[in-house]
Amino acid sequence: MEHTLRLAQQEDADALLSRSPLAALIGMLLDQQIPMEWAFTGPYTLARRLGRDDLDAHEIAAYDPEAFVELCAAKPAVHRYPAAMAERIQRLCRHLVERYDGDAAAVWRDATTGTELLRRLTDLPGFGRQKAQIFLALLGKRLGVRPDGWREAAGPYGEERSHRSVADITGPDSLREVRAFKQAAKQKAKQERERGKQGMEREKGRGKTTPPER
Repeated sequence: MEHTLRLAQQEDADALLSRSPLAALIGMLLDQQIPMEWAFTGPYTLARRLGRDDLDAHEIAAYDPEAFVELCAAKPAVHRYPAAMAERIQRLCRHLVERYDGDAAAVWRDATTGTELLRRLTDLPGFGRQKAQIFLALLGKRLGVRPDGWREAAGPYGEERSHRSVADITGPDSLREVRAFKQAAKQKAKQERERGKQGMEREKGRGKTTPPER
């Protein structure tokens, strides 16, 4: 990769993400229920503990599961739930070994359409559709991987000049904009849930005052 990612907001960790397709995939896998910077620093933390300059899917896939959990759980842990994430990282790496001979970049290297690339990403263990679309947008916007129809396949995350996800982060300013967007989205969802509850309560109240049919 010749492009620079700024997701860990830490120079060495971002350098690894930028040159290592596997590190980028693992960072994306970890990016849930913890701050983004923590998630995308995780691959660098693992590489240091393994004594490597890069991560190797073959090595991780074959690693003793209990020992790998210990690697992930040692402080600072790579995730809030290190045991569960250790298992997911190993499942991801086994998939890459079985399908792509351990070459993470092969997931997208010869994909000819955005639809095909999205399918490959959603096939990855731990990647649901939303995570796959965000990573597809990251590939297109930040790493120059742009098969035909990639923006459409990425859905709203592929939109130009948006600030929806990690795909739109280029530094501290855009990070703040993405966080503001997510906060506003959470607030809107909360308000919609409250309106829904209030509507159900009103319906129940009307039901109580309606005389039974005879």
